[in-house]
Amino acid sequence: MQGYDLIGDVHGCGNTLRRLLELMGYSRQSGVWRHPAGRQVIFVGDIVDRGPRIRQALHDVREMVEAGTALMVLGNHEYNALAYSTLNPQGEPLRSHSPRHQRVIQETLDQFDPWPNEWQDFLNWFMTLPLALDLEQLRVVHACWDDQLMPNFFQNYPDGTMTEEFLQASAIIGTDEFRVVDRCTRGTWLRLPEGQTQKSGDGFVRDRFRTSFWIDNPRTWGDVLFQPDRLTPEIEATLISAEDQRRLSYYPPEDKPLFFGHYWCQGFPSVIRPNLACLDYSAVKYGRLVAYRFDGEAKLDAEKFVWVEVQRDEYPLLEELRAEMLAEHIQKI
Repeated sequence: MQGYDLIGDVHGCGNTLRRLLELMGYSRQSGVWRHPAGRQVIFVGDIVDRGPRIRQALHDVREMVEAGTALMVLGNHEYNALAYSTLNPQGEPLRSHSPRHQRVIQETLDQFDPWPNEWQDFLNWFMTLPLALDLEQLRVVHACWDDQLMPNFFQNYPDGTMTEEFLQASAIIGTDEFRVVDRCTRGTWLRLPEGQTQKSGDGFVRDRFRTSFWIDNPRTWGDVLFQPDRLTPEIEATLISAEDQRRLSYYPPEDKPLFFGHYWCQGFPSVIRPNLACLDYSAVKYGRLVAYRFDGEAKLDAEKFVWVEVQRDEYPLLEELRAEMLAEHIQKI
């Protein structure tokens, strides 16, 4: 192994991704980003949605994966795109086209509007991506590694990828397939008290909050809260019930290093625990696109994080972006 460079949630920040790759010594050769020493990138998912250069980022990532210079696990946004675009036997989409879901995926659909066949090709490619990676020296998942679910999943699906039947079953709450996808791509969460909601920083009203999966003997909701949006002091003081405990997961400190994204961290990158690192530092919200340069160490080191700040020039004026896409489309035909 020449080393892995694990990269957090890109969310369409295509120019920032290229700047990060260049910072780590990668260069574009014959249309593919490569490292001179043979290092390999691992993307933790969520390349699509939100940002201004989703199509560019997807092409860069896919070209790397197909050339063997990168690996990628499926994020909840790639999974949601699949579910949004796939019909069940009754002819209904696996993920409803509600205003909320439409808002999340609309930027991706708009950017691919001139290239519908290309978007379908990317959806087919998403089906080839694993939900998680269990490599010799490290593990990678988008949101949460659940020791109760993953051994059986890998026994039945050794390459970690979904079949069409698995995808269909994953949309049915309560199935084993749903539980695996929910843990891997969405992580653990607890529901707020009856009737209470919270408006998060991204404008969505939620009735639940994201939780950590590495706290020893947590007592209250505040102990396991893991998201940028705080709860009220009264709610954070809520004791964890037996029912709450069953919803949570736990990653032991003696297990191999685990890398994940998903959680909209802020500030400077840091190691959560010697074997845990979150790589999502809110790039698409003008945060940081973060990578960890892994060289086989059993204990993770904060000095091995690298990142680039997302610049305002990542976001061109909408009219400029549309004109750029139209010009490229006309050139192709």
